[in-house]
Amino acid sequence: MKQLIRVMKALSDPNRIKVMKMLEAKPLCVCEITEILKLAQSTVSKHLKILEDAELIDSWKEGPWVIYRLAKNPANQYAKTIQGHLGEWLFDNPEIRKVYRQAQVADKQKICAA
Repeated sequence: MKQLIRVMKALSDPNRIKVMKMLEAKPLCVCEITEILKLAQSTVSKHLKILEDAELIDSWKEGPWVIYRLAKNPANQYAKTIQGHLGEWLFDNPEIRKVYRQAQVADKQKICAA
């Protein structure tokens, strides 16, 4: 039951839902997510940590950046199931469509260098 609660709590915040939808578009670094959501980097990092703890996303180091993506084959069955459904949901929401489009064209070389 703890795994289910962790996933549900992780997805109880609108910004974390947006992050999940953005990561459907492509893997992103913190500065790209920060730029798109217009949130402080520390706030975005906290959101990412919560999503990572719920096994919804994972990360790797790429040069100076930490890149985040939707978790590949999470061990948490609830995370795996919700990922599948979330991919089908919310594209009728204008905010979700906007951040998804922004994520598709985000360029860390330009955003993070600024």
